[in-house]
Formats: sequence, structure tokens, C-alpha cells
Amino acid sequence: MKEVGFFYKNKMLYAWFFSMHTRADILLCGEDEPRLKQTVNQIYTELNRLEKIASYFDPSSELSRVNQSADVAPIPVGEDLHRMITLCEAFYQKTDGYFDITIKSDNYNRQTFPQLEVSDHSIFFRQKGIRLDLSGFLKGYALEQIRKILTSESVTDSLINLGNSSILATGNHPNGKAWRINLGKEGLTTKDCSLNNQCLTTSGNENNKPKHIICPDTGQYIESLDTLSVITDSGTEGEVLSTALFAAPASKRPELVQRFNAQYIH
Repeated sequence: MKEVGFFYKNKMLYAWFFSMHTRADILLCGEDEPRLKQTVNQIYTELNRLEKIASYFDPSSELSRVNQSADVAPIPVGEDLHRMITLCEAFYQKTDGYFDITIKSDNYNRQTFPQLEVSDHSIFFRQKGIRLDLSGFLKGYALEQIRKILTSESVTDSLINLGNSSILATGNHPNGKAWRINLGKEGLTTKDCSLNNQCLTTSGNENNKPKHIICPDTGQYIESLDTLSVITDSGTEGEVLSTALFAAPASKRPELVQRFNAQYIH
């Protein structure tokens, strides 16, 4: 695959490619270089498949088809998209609405999400102008799909990095237990953490990037230049939780972290 770069040394395969509007960096440990490359190719194929299903920005995606027509009549959806939206419906409840995939709808307010109707095989919008955006969910969901591929290919030690904001670490680094992840600096102190069969997810705003998280309480983009991270067992939960925490009032954060049994890093 010309789209994927590879480098193999010391029983480690490093691979990189672009998907889901971000760079993916993959590190797999093992002695069978051809099989490791085959595993990376499976990951590349799966990420592109998920993007064609659930990209908010691709007008040909299945999600875009739902956004364009589900306010006219129920739109049949495939198993993957149905599972994603069903999960997002549950996470909306679990986060008290601070994770809300209807946040970019026209005339959004706190009563928009309840107008989303999810049946066994279709999606229907009970009001005009609803749009679903899975951008704060998809990379975390993708990490769990990648985990399934790694398990099926018996790759026990790996580090998967999607855009430096969604990270899955399985097993151990070859030089020691777990994987050490650098979180940058706070003053003169370098922050880092250890991951072992866990995910690290970061949400927030950075100086050189446009604001992208909307607060459900105000319907406005959050302007503060800040980031926060969570460590979770599940990439899906981590992606949801980090988004919800950034959107929620600071007083709400401890409760949400406890609900998800997560570790919070500010």
C-alpha cells in the first residue's frame, strides 16, 4: 500500500498513514514482519471503512445520508452506524447531556437530542434541521475496532496513536512494563503517564487549531485555551468522557469521572 509507510527494526514495526482527517502512528512488536505489516493494512482498511460510514464531513458517507433525509422519513442504516448511534444515545444519558451528537443542529437546545428516534433498523428526526456529528466519538470507537484486529492477529504489545489525541496501548513496551506517554509540560515539570491495556484520550483547544467543542448549556463554541485527558479501559468511553468533561462545568467533572471509572488528568 503506497498510502502506508513502514519501518521495521529490533522486532518492532513502525507504520504511519493518514485517515479520519488525522495522522495515525502505529507501533507493533513482534518477530514476524510480514504478518505485522498485514495487520497494519487491516487497521488502515478498517479506519477508512469507518470513515465512509460515519464521517460528518464526507457528503457521501452513510451518516451524511441520514443527516440529509432523516427529517423526512426514517432512514434505514447499517449495523455499524446503528451501533454507534445507539451507543451515543446511552452516553448522552450517562453524561447528563454533555456528550451530545446533535450539538450542530439548527436551532440547537437541550431538547434537540430527544427528537432523535432510533429504531431497530432506522433513524428518524422528529424535527427539521437536526444533524448528527460523531466526530467526538469516532476515533475512540475506532480504537476498539483496532483492538479487535490486534487480538485476532495475536499482537499483544502495541501502541496506536490517532492524532495524538486518541491513544491505545496494549501489553508492554519492549524495554519495560507498560508504555510511557509524554503529556507535555506544566511549568518546568514534564507530565507523563503509564498505559497498559488502556487508552489515553485528550480533548480541548490549542492555540493553532480552530475551536471545535460546543457547550450544550450555551450552544456556543468553548473559547478557553485548555486541554484535559482521561485514562480509560475503553477508547470509546475515553473519547466520550473527555469531550463531555471539557463541555461540562468544572463542578460536574468529578461526578462524570467517577461514573466512567476513569483517571482524570488536567
